Order: sequence, then structure tokens, then C-alpha cells
Amino acid sequence: MDNLFFTNEHKMIKAMVREFAESEVKPVARQLDKNSEFPKNLVKRMGELGLMGIHVPDKYGGANLDMVAYATVIIELARVDASVAITMAAHTSLGTLPLLLFGNSSQKKKYLSKIASGETLSAFGLTEPEAGSDAGSTKTTATKVGEDYVVNGGKIFITNAGEAGVLSFTARVIEDGNDMGIGAFIIPMQTKGLHIGKKEKKMGWRASDTRQIYFKDMIIASSAMLCSPKVGFKAFLKTLTSGRISIGALSVGTATGAYEKALIYSQDRIAFGKSINQFQSISFKLADMATKIEASKLLVYHAAWLKDQGKNIVKQAAMAKLFASETAMDVTKDAIQIHGGYGYVSDYDVERYFRDAKILEIGEGTSEIQRLVIARELLKDLQF
Repeated sequence: MDNLFFTNEHKMIKAMVREFAESEVKPVARQLDKNSEFPKNLVKRMGELGLMGIHVPDKYGGANLDMVAYATVIIELARVDASVAITMAAHTSLGTLPLLLFGNSSQKKKYLSKIASGETLSAFGLTEPEAGSDAGSTKTTATKVGEDYVVNGGKIFITNAGEAGVLSFTARVIEDGNDMGIGAFIIPMQTKGLHIGKKEKKMGWRASDTRQIYFKDMIIASSAMLCSPKVGFKAFLKTLTSGRISIGALSVGTATGAYEKALIYSQDRIAFGKSINQFQSISFKLADMATKIEASKLLVYHAAWLKDQGKNIVKQAAMAKLFASETAMDVTKDAIQIHGGYGYVSDYDVERYFRDAKILEIGEGTSEIQRLVIARELLKDLQF
């Protein structure tokens, strides 16, 4: 795997992040989950290590690394703690990517340096109560009044919302009473009229920050617009396809962490006078788990590599996200089964991995949506 997609730089990044995850994240992961405590100190350390600006160009203080490097970082973090991994992933692929892709020089100069250093965490508001899989049903409005926009509406399930310093969000642009389509804006979180809801109580990813946000007569300057309706909402969403690589990488890391715990436990646990991995019922589970993880890893890295080559990755990213997320669910379930009763208690990390895995089949497009995307891309190939 490493020799197929990795340069020496990728190998160094993998080693560095694994050491950080093992020495600094792992000792506190269980406690962070138990207390639903946001990992502020770890976010600061990731900023110091250059991970929070992994895609940001050097001139803004970023690491300017590629998608293969990014996927590697997410896998290594999620292998130990998915909450820390999603905090970094949402900051990078959702919060920062729209600014990198659509921001003008003034917007980039204003925000990117602090984002890259980790001083400012970023978030992205897309999902609404009636606009989840159907993102085109956005109800939030940005009405042009003079040279400003007045924003009303709300977003749900926004990762990092309570900790972020900058927010990108989508809204239906209204000018002269006409619906111009969906555009995107970027604002500081301290903007008057932006209200942040309470932290959601979640089954998994408990240490990450997820909230609702509300816009009530929020006045923002026209200069806050990132992506106008003229660019096209579909084009905007298409650029966020890399978010599916993020979830694919999170899935690989989560599955790998659970598998490794199960493998060690199966060697240490003795039943009927021998390690339980000597029984075919357990060894076959381990074989299936390892095979699915390896296949998921190949799909994720292939999609990441294609992205770095500038290729269209709509189909490949959807495949990676679909297969890897369902693998994470399967592997974490089997990891609990291998642990038996111990797998059901919080003293054993596989219980946390299992809770963290379910959202992977939902976020960034459900498994059902991924299948629709894949089918649509396959049928396109038949149109000569």
C-alpha cells in the first residue's frame, strides 16, 4: 500500500501522526468520550504540527500537502480517536475547502493564516432540518438590501460550531424579490445575528462539537459572498466530493483501530485451553475484517490519488465512502463479538469504536445516496 501511493514524505507524515496519536491522543481518548469534552489541547497541538492547514498554501502558513497525505492523517487519527479525527477533518475538508476553492485574495488573506495555524477553527453550514440529502431544498435566505445581505434561517448538525472562529454556509440568495439560487458566504462566528445552539448529545463522536446554528436578521456585507448562484450550486457541491474521501479515511481508521483491539484480545483470551483465535469461528472473522479493511484502504487511497491527479472522482469517492463506512460498521460489530461480554462495556475501547462507526454511514451523504451517485455515474458511461 505504502509503495503504491506513498512518497517518502507521505511515510514521514504517517510516522509523525501515528506517534502523536499514540502518545498524546490515545491516553485521553476514553476520558474525552466519557465527558463529551472537546479536545482543545489536541487541536492546538495539531495546529503546531501543521495538520490544521494541511491543504493551505505555504504563503498563508499552510503545509500545502496533497489528498493522499490528508487521508493518511485522518486514518491515523481515527485509528485512535474518531472524535479528534472528525474535528480536524471537518475543519479541513468542509470549513476550509470552500475558502480555498472560491475565496478571493482578500478573503484568503483575512482568514487562512489563522486557520492554518490552528488558532482559528472553521466550520461549514449546509444541512438544514428539511435539507439533508436533498441539499437543494435549502430554506435559509440571504436577501440583498443595498450593499448588504440580511440572512435568516438555520442549519443543523454543524461540526465545530461551538468552537469555530469562522463559518462558511449556504443560503438561497434573494435579490429584488427574485430567487437567484443558492450561494455561499463566509463570516466570523462573532457576527451579530448568528446564534449558536447547545451541544448535541450524540451516540458517537462524543468529544467532537456538533450544534444547530440560527440566523436572525444577520446583516453581512456583500464581500462575505464566497460562491455566487451564478457559479452554480451543483458545481459547488461537486467540489465537496473530497469530503467523501474524508469519511472513507475516517472509516478505515475506525475499522483498523477496532480490528487491532480484537486481534490482540483474541490472542490473549484463553478458552478451552487455547487462544480464541485458534478457533475457526474467530479466525475467519479476523480474516474477513482484515480483507475488508485492506479493500477499503485501497478504495480511499485510489480516490485520493486520483484527486491529486486532477481527475474526476465523483464515482470513486462515493465508492470509497460507501464501502469503507459499511466496512467500519461490520468490523466494529465483529470486534465486539470477539470480545464477548467485555466488548459491551466502556472499559474496552471497541464499544466506543462501534458507537463512532454508525455515523459514517450517514454523514457526507448516506449509503443510499452514495449508491444513487455511483449508479448515476455508471449509467453515464453507457451514454455514447
